[in-house]
Amino acid sequence: MKRIVALVPGGIGDQILFFPTLDDLKAHFPEAQLDVVVEPRAVAAYQLSGSVHQVIPFNFKDRNALADWANLIGTLREGEYDAILSLGRSKAVRFLLWLTGIPKRVGFAKLNPLGFLTDAIPVNLEQYSAATYHDLLKAFGITTPCPLPKAVITAADRQWATAEQQRLGLSGGYRLLHGGSSQMALSKGINKIYPPTRWVEVIQTLAQEEPHLPFIVVCGPEDQGWVRALTQALPNIKISYPPDLRKLAALMQQAQQILCTDSGPMHLGVAVGTPLVALFGPTDPAKLLPADPRFRAVKSTTGNMADIPVSAVIEAACHG
Repeated sequence: MKRIVALVPGGIGDQILFFPTLDDLKAHFPEAQLDVVVEPRAVAAYQLSGSVHQVIPFNFKDRNALADWANLIGTLREGEYDAILSLGRSKAVRFLLWLTGIPKRVGFAKLNPLGFLTDAIPVNLEQYSAATYHDLLKAFGITTPCPLPKAVITAADRQWATAEQQRLGLSGGYRLLHGGSSQMALSKGINKIYPPTRWVEVIQTLAQEEPHLPFIVVCGPEDQGWVRALTQALPNIKISYPPDLRKLAALMQQAQQILCTDSGPMHLGVAVGTPLVALFGPTDPAKLLPADPRFRAVKSTTGNMADIPVSAVIEAACHG
């Protein structure tokens, strides 16, 4: 195998969950060039991957004309790839893979009557999502257990994180809070935001019980409204505005603990290995967090994240 490409729709979290698959592919085919086709909103995730050579943007969720799909197929044909993988499970995706003419075509399917795939892998959705994606590697004879996602942090980004702590007046450990949610989730009617008033209670209580761990609140491009509500109640809270995903990852890596909701930053926290507490509403933690004692889930009993008691968050944070 000299050239392999993967079609990976979804946001930044989905890309991070796919990192173990890419890393094990690279480990087994160290001379191979690995490329990925991802949505523009998720391209930044590959700043943190040490396995990918080229990122090809394509908006899978857009209303693409036939010409757009033809251009993608043309790009993939010109790449002269030996193998292609896809996370998609529809017949249309399998047909797309067949149209590329790539010799080895790997995807999820129970049956493959038309032969669009050369390797059809049954999908197991009752496990950590990274492990589900990793099952595609069975087509390459790779049957090792799925490792945890791992982000590559550069020395320059670690230096930025250290300087940012100094700018905020911190000289010891800290907790990092990322409580926002993506516009994509909100547009789908999925509310993954824990009310700012509840976070204020969490911050105030933990500050009393563990004053040696102050909070840094991270504000991204889509978090201004949530952070504004937080600072109205806590005007002295320390706010950081990482300019890119690499620096956010470095700031997370140096934290003692991360508090977050079920979101892309949660997956990033796992990938840097920092202990975290993640809040879940309607989604299943067993499919989105690995079975690792460093990563704790607080699941709403009603499916509504706002219904999670503050006491449950504090207990998880103090015993995490």
